[in-house]
Amino acid sequence: MNVIYPLKGKRIWVAGHRGMVGSAVVRRLATEDCEVLTVGRDELDLRRQAEVEAWMDQTRPDAVILAAAKVGGILANDTYPADFLYENLMIEANIIHAAHRTDVEKLLFLGSSCIYPKEAPQPIVESALLTGPLEPTNEWYAIAKIAGIKLAQAYRRQHGRDFISAMPTNLYGPGDNYDLNTSHVLPALIRKAHEAKMAGADHITIWGTGAPRREFLHADDCADALVFLLQRYSGDEHVNVGSGEDITILELAQLVCEVVGFEGEIQTDPTKPDGTMRKLMSEYTLKTMGWEPQTRFRDGVARVYEDQRFPSAMHP
Repeated sequence: MNVIYPLKGKRIWVAGHRGMVGSAVVRRLATEDCEVLTVGRDELDLRRQAEVEAWMDQTRPDAVILAAAKVGGILANDTYPADFLYENLMIEANIIHAAHRTDVEKLLFLGSSCIYPKEAPQPIVESALLTGPLEPTNEWYAIAKIAGIKLAQAYRRQHGRDFISAMPTNLYGPGDNYDLNTSHVLPALIRKAHEAKMAGADHITIWGTGAPRREFLHADDCADALVFLLQRYSGDEHVNVGSGEDITILELAQLVCEVVGFEGEIQTDPTKPDGTMRKLMSEYTLKTMGWEPQTRFRDGVARVYEDQRFPSAMHP
């Protein structure tokens, strides 16, 4: 597919560059002939409109990849609904509006697969958005992300802005969050399995029944897809970014234990919520454009575990 937005010589702001996705995007853009702009939260509070507008006025990026967000797993979403809704609404609204004010040529907003209805037909196509109720445990985050998609669409329709959105599936990779209270399922399982191995435990316990199915994509593959879309896509509808394959949580735990070298039992805790039973996104749109992921899942998990430098990295 032809490049419609060449990156050569462009100044590209990666908002959220310290996060797992943002840092992967920065690594990926290093292979392009462009200038990457970053700013830390100690210098710029993305929740403050005046600060964001002043920074954008001063730096004038040509393009923006909006990967900044307040993120967390089921427990964090369920415990801090106001934080997840308010902070994500502020971040996306401030950056998208400032991008319009400063005539940014292209903006890519990063959403999340949790935007889709809880009972969406599988695999989930982009048009499933807003066709049914959301998963209650993370609806606050989902609503904020849906608002971001709609905001990008609104500026495209009203002002002719080339603002696009991408919806990644569950991601993993360097820089992931391993805090058991706020992390997503894969890093939480890696930490649990490693600590059980170190302690000589005879079992680990996973949340829920183990039956839900989840899809995973390495952050570096996601970053490659985002740069691909930035260069080659200009459309109203958001685009799914996934691997096209899923696995049960129990199978995931088994794979993690195998990688980590923990040989104990895996027990389930059905008193804890499962969340959505399946979330496999259709990769049809991106695949027909000519993009596919390169990282085999087991290889990716093994690399993440090796890179995390256990056990010292796991101690609080």
